[in-house]
Amino acid sequence: MNSTPRPRIRVLIADDHPVYRNGVCRELESDDGLDVVRVCQDGKEALSGIMEDQPDVAVLDHRMPGLDGAQVARSAVESGSSTKMLILSAFTENSTVYQALRDGAWGYLTKDVEPYEIVQAVKACHQGDPVLPPRLTAGLISEIRSRTEIRDPHLTQRETEILKMLASGMSTPDIARSVYLAPSTVKTHIQHVCDKLGVSGRAAVVAEAMRRGILD
Repeated sequence: MNSTPRPRIRVLIADDHPVYRNGVCRELESDDGLDVVRVCQDGKEALSGIMEDQPDVAVLDHRMPGLDGAQVARSAVESGSSTKMLILSAFTENSTVYQALRDGAWGYLTKDVEPYEIVQAVKACHQGDPVLPPRLTAGLISEIRSRTEIRDPHLTQRETEILKMLASGMSTPDIARSVYLAPSTVKTHIQHVCDKLGVSGRAAVVAEAMRRGILD
């Protein structure tokens, strides 16, 4: 009894460098499980192709004319496309990788990977497995932690207490008397809060704390 052959994974490729684009295309087409349905040379063409063909996976260069790969991914996802987006990039900055994944990319590979790794990544994305090389993972984790700290500055209980007193209009001497600390120590706590929130001055720190939801 013959088993029904598995459907081939439909792939769109977009890269503005002909040599690299053609090389990726040849590598993917050489695999029996993949079917390259469209090859694009810029971001706008890629987005149009994704919306028209609805490929299973789109392999997108990060830097392209018109729209970059992350912008294509975001626009396609916002339009309801189920295509998995795999970004190929020469850039490994933590913020770049973070933004691409946040914009909807399912995977991120550097352009110096071996051709067979792109094939494996396409198949992994199609199966719903996120793709990120180990050497980029640590940087991504660092970026997430950094951004989390910006949103949540981890004020101590004493810093939060003094911040609330500031917001109520109390002066530094008044706060010092209320919490039984020297005025210089209160000033140090206030400076620490300012540093954590990235502002300077009493009014600015209160306003920033309210903007972030630290103060009601």
